[in-house]
Amino acid sequence: MNIGILGTGNLAEGLGAAWTRAGHEVVIAGRSPDKAKELADRLGGGVHAATPREAVTGRDAVLLAVTWTGAADILHSAGASEGLLEGTPLIDPTNAVEHGVGVLLTGTDSMAERIAALAPGAHVVKAFHLFPSTQWTNSHAPDQPPVTVAMCGDDPAALKTVGDLVRDLGGVPAVLGPLTRARQLEEVAGFVIGLVFSGVDPNSAFPRVE
Repeated sequence: MNIGILGTGNLAEGLGAAWTRAGHEVVIAGRSPDKAKELADRLGGGVHAATPREAVTGRDAVLLAVTWTGAADILHSAGASEGLLEGTPLIDPTNAVEHGVGVLLTGTDSMAERIAALAPGAHVVKAFHLFPSTQWTNSHAPDQPPVTVAMCGDDPAALKTVGDLVRDLGGVPAVLGPLTRARQLEEVAGFVIGLVFSGVDPNSAFPRVE
């Protein structure tokens, strides 16, 4: 696939590197053209930097790999409000939570629904928000089961596209439901973040179902 990534941070680098290894074409864009070029150079493999508008135009999927507070600005720069992302699977891994606490800061709606409103016509899929970037950069023991990437969205074709990208990373996609379920996924992230910052292993807080 031809994937556009908006963002130059750890998640952009981790997923960008993994998808490049899987044979996909990746284009990087961010608020800083210099940082975008530096990341593209580090990733190698034909990855190149572009403007935000170029990074979303004609892509099979776009990853919004920025902090939740920067989502509106980068989407505006990418021309999302003008419909440049119409029909495009837009992957939202953002966590709009209070740092170190995990409480959601979006009120009664979800960040994924806010992003959908900022990018009319885009097919938003909530995914990749529960694992740190190191999940996709570190090697894992072959005898360990693959991780499950919970996601939700309204468009079946977009969910299939993102599911394929999950499998290319060695993960297993699990569709929770439509985008209205995104807040539930975001609350889970806040729950996990809160436990981690409290010094508790979140794995111990979930029942093991046979």
